[in-house]
Amino acid sequence: MKILIGIDTGVNTGFAVAVDHGNGGELEKVTCLTITQAMAETESLVAEHGKEAIKLFIEDARKRTWFTGGREKAQGVGSVKRDAQIWEDWCKEQGLNYLMIHPKANATKTTSEIFKKRTGWPGRTNEHGRDAAMLVFKRFAKF
Repeated sequence: MKILIGIDTGVNTGFAVAVDHGNGGELEKVTCLTITQAMAETESLVAEHGKEAIKLFIEDARKRTWFTGGREKAQGVGSVKRDAQIWEDWCKEQGLNYLMIHPKANATKTTSEIFKKRTGWPGRTNEHGRDAAMLVFKRFAKF
């Protein structure tokens, strides 16, 4: 079994889990959590399935060079960049398999209608959860 975890960093941390039970990957969770809740969920999955079964795909805002907006937006960007660093440090400390993903390499800002059509996910989502899910959706061939 392979378990892919998508993380969209920020105050509202997007958290998605895709699982391959041997017949292809399928989204099992798409939600929004705090950073500590997302880390606890990850720890729970590691405890249940082992480190070797899990890979995290984390959006790395530190690689983003384009920004628009005023001072408040800049402060938010700094916070998201710091969260990306925290995730990377935490994954190293935990000995987890992870990949920091450039924001351009992810299909972000997908509307709920398009997201449902692409993924087949039936539940409610917000922008952060959808961004996290797009980090792991259809990545099993690369795991």
